Amino acid sequence: MLRRRIAGLVLRAVRWKAVGEVPRRGVLVGAPHTSNWDWVLTMLLAWRYGITIRLLVKQELFVGPLGWLLRRTGAVELDRRNPATTIKQLLAESEGDDPWLIGIAAEGTRSRGEYWKSGFYRIAQQTGLPVTLAFLDAPSRTVGWGPTFHVTGDVSADMDVLREFYADKTGFKPEAFTPPRLREEG
Repeated sequence: MLRRRIAGLVLRAVRWKAVGEVPRRGVLVGAPHTSNWDWVLTMLLAWRYGITIRLLVKQELFVGPLGWLLRRTGAVELDRRNPATTIKQLLAESEGDDPWLIGIAAEGTRSRGEYWKSGFYRIAQQTGLPVTLAFLDAPSRTVGWGPTFHVTGDVSADMDVLREFYADKTGFKPEAFTPPRLREEG
């Protein structure tokens, strides 16, 4: 309840609109992911609706006060050399009917790489959880949820859904956004 109030107050104070259908379960893709503030606003949006995102964050960031803050906001330490154990533990948490979102910044979205890394897609395929698209549009000061869909296995068609949705969305630094494309598309 406290997180809901804080989130609502902060979003109103910074004059950001919150839009979209709130997902109850899924693999959350946070894009355009062009700054760390994108995830802060996305997490506030989730809190506003009573959902805590289990956000995967590289373990190197869990030091001192920042580590304490990350843990309190739902972030989970991810050892990128061996992520399977952490992800399996999180998926065990997802059992049941409670709202549950695992948040993944699709790597490559702010590194100007040629491709996004496909972890979010593989997790959705292996678990049957839907993919939920979050967005932040700085010019219109809007943060929200987009479509939620189950991946079909046709990577190109599924990524077309992401490309269409993110075509007119921008993060804080639009020039840093890499368009959605997975290597698996060929």
